[in-house]
Amino acid sequence: MTENAEHASARDPKARRNERLALMALAGMALVWGYNWVVMKKVLAYVDPFDFSALRTLFGALALMLVLKVLRRPMRIRAWSRVALLGVLQTGAFSALIQLALLQGGAGKTSILVYTMPFWVIPLAWAVFGERIRGAQWLALALAAAGLLLILEPWNDHAGIVSEVLAVASGLCWALATLVAKWIKRDYPMDALPLTAWQMLFGALALCIAAWVVPERPIEFVPYFYVALAYNAILATALAWFLWLFALQHLSAGMAGLSSLGVPVVGVLSGWLELGETPGGLELAGMILIGVALAVISLGSVGGRK
Repeated sequence: MTENAEHASARDPKARRNERLALMALAGMALVWGYNWVVMKKVLAYVDPFDFSALRTLFGALALMLVLKVLRRPMRIRAWSRVALLGVLQTGAFSALIQLALLQGGAGKTSILVYTMPFWVIPLAWAVFGERIRGAQWLALALAAAGLLLILEPWNDHAGIVSEVLAVASGLCWALATLVAKWIKRDYPMDALPLTAWQMLFGALALCIAAWVVPERPIEFVPYFYVALAYNAILATALAWFLWLFALQHLSAGMAGLSSLGVPVVGVLSGWLELGETPGGLELAGMILIGVALAVISLGSVGGRK
């Protein structure tokens, strides 16, 4: 928020109430998205990665389209080729790589590695858009690199390395998608909700093609499969995105980003409590370093550009 907005907030009871509601919305979003790492892990007992990725993103896109209709928001967008590219990266490749990583990797560790996305964005934005790397970002990059090294343990030949690399690759795809989103915003400003819905639909269609081409076992239509699909379409997509956009309307982007750190934290705690995923000493140290690096970036956003 700007300084004037902050002063207005201090005087306006409605603004203060909206800020409290926004913080509650972020907490709800973190719980929904954080626990979804466990949901996505457990459902792989009944469905293979490409099939579930295609179904959850397709129904998620339809759920967002329904939200747009209910809210009577415009559905028209521009720059279709860029939006399609955004969808292939942010929904298609990102979702598929996460599910592939979860086949062998833990829910908590995968969530932490995927959230290395900001550390890929910083050097990529410097290379593509010429955005200068500031002091706090250098510190965050160094902490994240050290944390990533401790988690991957490249000096050891261990079975989980493929899963870990896939998780990091999904974070890289997310970072590339962020640059495409910046590219779209620079030349064709458009509302976030229809952009999210349409890019998700494009990504879902790409995943449907991949699921059709890649041989996978038949889906086991057990109750948990339907629960996981509904959770992803209704809660983790339609509801969570609505909560996120509501929070962004009433909080600074930096504060919202700082609060979103709860997502990997909930993911790690959920994996530990429900799946018995106990990280080793080096893994835990690496997770903590990446968490601190994420906090450094978010705090820099709070204290700097808002």
